[in-house]
Amino acid sequence: MAHDHNHDHHHHEGEHSELSETALRVKALESLLVEKGYVDPAALDELIETYETRVGPRNGAQVVAKAWSDAGFMEKLRTDATNAIADMGFIGRQGEHMVAAINTEDTHNMVVCTLCSCYPWPVLGLPPVWYKAPPYRSRAVSDPRGVLAEFGVQLPENVGVKVWDSTAEVRYLVVPQRPEGTEGWSEDRLATLVTRNSMIGTGLALTPDEVTS
Repeated sequence: MAHDHNHDHHHHEGEHSELSETALRVKALESLLVEKGYVDPAALDELIETYETRVGPRNGAQVVAKAWSDAGFMEKLRTDATNAIADMGFIGRQGEHMVAAINTEDTHNMVVCTLCSCYPWPVLGLPPVWYKAPPYRSRAVSDPRGVLAEFGVQLPENVGVKVWDSTAEVRYLVVPQRPEGTEGWSEDRLATLVTRNSMIGTGLALTPDEVTS
């Protein structure tokens, strides 16, 4: 299991405090706007859900689809993910130093941030709530197969699980295995098979049947 604790603790403690203060300010502003009738809570929840699960992860899905279709790009992603992703126009804060964790027949990769919630925003959008929750951050390391099972992922015993610990300096994008039965598919069509969870490692890419059913 790959597990790197090279976090800068001082950075994370400051970042965590800053984020907590910001979150409080946002919550106070949100409450005020809702109270005044300027914001519909349901619409706000829908907006967050859109950027968390739909709009944001589309960038990562395009990266994965290109890797599945283009062996040269896959190799560049393997050796220099930061520039490979930047070449597609997906750059920005919290995506400056990227590493691609590529799933194989005998290795499944999963990403966690054990000290806070470092997350590759340029390719995955907003982090899901469970990614930031202490139970996931601790159990992803101590019991990765148990966590995967709770997400509905059952891996064969001969498939090893590597857990990558994101830091303030390095963030990871899991490249899931390409599903069978997708030969000849365009990149756009392949991207429909790539889910946010499959790029965190708590899921697998969808099968063609799951998309068409």
